[in-house]
Amino acid sequence: MAVDARMLEAAVAGQATLRTYQWGAPTVSLGHFQVTTSAEIPERFENLAVVKRLSGGGAILHDKELTYSIALPKTHPLCSTPSRIYNEVHECIIELLLDVGITSHLRGDAAFKEKPFLCFGRGDERDIVIGEHKIAGSAQRRRQGAVLQHGSILLAQSEYASEFPGIRELTQKELDPTEFASKLRPTIYKRLFLNEATPNRNISDS
Repeated sequence: MAVDARMLEAAVAGQATLRTYQWGAPTVSLGHFQVTTSAEIPERFENLAVVKRLSGGGAILHDKELTYSIALPKTHPLCSTPSRIYNEVHECIIELLLDVGITSHLRGDAAFKEKPFLCFGRGDERDIVIGEHKIAGSAQRRRQGAVLQHGSILLAQSEYASEFPGIRELTQKELDPTEFASKLRPTIYKRLFLNEATPNRNISDS
């Protein structure tokens, strides 16, 4: 989370950054605006590390998933309509899944208003779903016109949140996280930067 905080600071200064990563151990990250005491965290997570992230939304269980973060400076055209960043990045993920024979789509109008503890129990029109099951979602934090967007792609079901099947359970396909990340980064780069009508095209990929 400290790296992502520096990414947002760099974006405020004009630097775009794209990052994909996995967690060394199962970890719960709380949304920035989640007011949660230790007593409110479900008992099943009591032995897991808990961190606070900059972006909003519900808590994410980082286990058997791939996390991405992208920070864009205010000079990027999409920062004038930050909600478009969700769609652009999510369409990259949908495209890559289709390349390996997995059909997914944006949830659309089937979003719902309940706000349970975990992000994957919530429904937003921009979620990526397979059937009715959410397999990827994102949240943002904005500062001085710059935007930081976090996202989580659920590769497989976690024993700590077995109510959420991942891509493996829904499709019987095992995605290698390193390989998928290596394809996701250039796909996002091409979509968000190569056709950008602005002189500020620099991006740091970490």
